[in-house]
Amino acid sequence: MKNILELRQQRAKLVAESRAILDKAEVEKRELTAEDETQYQRMDAEIDKLTKDIDKEEKLQARERELGEVEARTKRPADGKPDAENRDNPRGTEEYRAAFEKFLRNGSNSLSESEKRAMQVDSDTGGGYLLTPQQFVNEFLMGLDSEVVIRGLARKFTLTTAGSLGVPTLDVDLDDAEWTPELKTGAATEVSVGKRELKTHQLTKRALISNALIRKTGGKIETLVRERLQYKFGVSEEKAFMTGDGNEKPLGLFTASDKGIGTARDIATGSATGFTGDGLIDARYSIKEGYIKDPSTRWLFHRDAIKLIRKLKNAVDGQYIWQPGITGGAPDRILEIPYITSDFCPNTFTNGLYAGILGCFKYYWIADALDMQIQRLVELYAETNQTGFIGRAEVDGMPVLAEAFTRVKCG
Repeated sequence: MKNILELRQQRAKLVAESRAILDKAEVEKRELTAEDETQYQRMDAEIDKLTKDIDKEEKLQARERELGEVEARTKRPADGKPDAENRDNPRGTEEYRAAFEKFLRNGSNSLSESEKRAMQVDSDTGGGYLLTPQQFVNEFLMGLDSEVVIRGLARKFTLTTAGSLGVPTLDVDLDDAEWTPELKTGAATEVSVGKRELKTHQLTKRALISNALIRKTGGKIETLVRERLQYKFGVSEEKAFMTGDGNEKPLGLFTASDKGIGTARDIATGSATGFTGDGLIDARYSIKEGYIKDPSTRWLFHRDAIKLIRKLKNAVDGQYIWQPGITGGAPDRILEIPYITSDFCPNTFTNGLYAGILGCFKYYWIADALDMQIQRLVELYAETNQTGFIGRAEVDGMPVLAEAFTRVKCG
């Protein structure tokens, strides 16, 4: 197990050294020399690597803690009967998990780009590699998945009987109270209430698996298939939560709309090709302090944006606006506010395009009408000796309070 505190301290040292290079060039009123640039880029790459190592180690430790809690909750008492919690939640029992694993019984080298392609044992890439007489490591090598972050911060609702979720809005508020003589009541103000509506839309993905592959691999890769289906559903949702147009899909954070976040909540970065410290400061102070203090408030950027922001200083006191978390569990911050990154966030830094957002994400609401379900199809593909698996979910999402968000736009 890696020492997270040591990793953070190593990163903080590199940050200080890389900033010293920038500061020296600034004091001497010159551009970075070729040697300076090479050294800075090397340090920057090492900072990125340490950041990824810290994130992976923290997530791994969190999952290990969660796994311990799950095992404790599902452990059977001495009488052999499931505890009260498992009786209320059958999907939490060991029997359910075992049955679900047996139900899936499938295999796939990778479903990242070809989940609809039929997988055959007699095709190497389709599954034959799993059956060769060579000695193989019993692990799959694949690229690191991109982060899926919005659902973890948003407020989530489950629709059971209603076909949609009505979100009441206060379109016109009362004026402030007035100081009046005893017999006066002040001017009357009419209150106007509106409604926004979340109506779930269906997501579907199908995978076909060779029955021979299922049988001959003994289900060794069944967990991978399930996880890839789940992840791909998460990716489709995340993209829509970011940039969906609201037409038969969620309304995204980066889609200007009077139903979500209008253009009045846009702030210029101060640069047509990136960011300025002043532009981010303007964005930070465009949101009321009550939202800033909320635990769900974050900056959201692509990692390419963070590379640019690391070099920015506050024009008032000359301090860098990006600060690394030093102690274990402390998040990295921009202007004292934690940030998250997503590969699905905009990263084309061109005049007029969105480059990031600051928001209180509990005001992005997600409505689910159907947990992700996997349906097993046996007879439909009997002629080709395959089993089909169809994943389904129903979901919608939208920002419900525009003033809780500020988008930053290049320009």
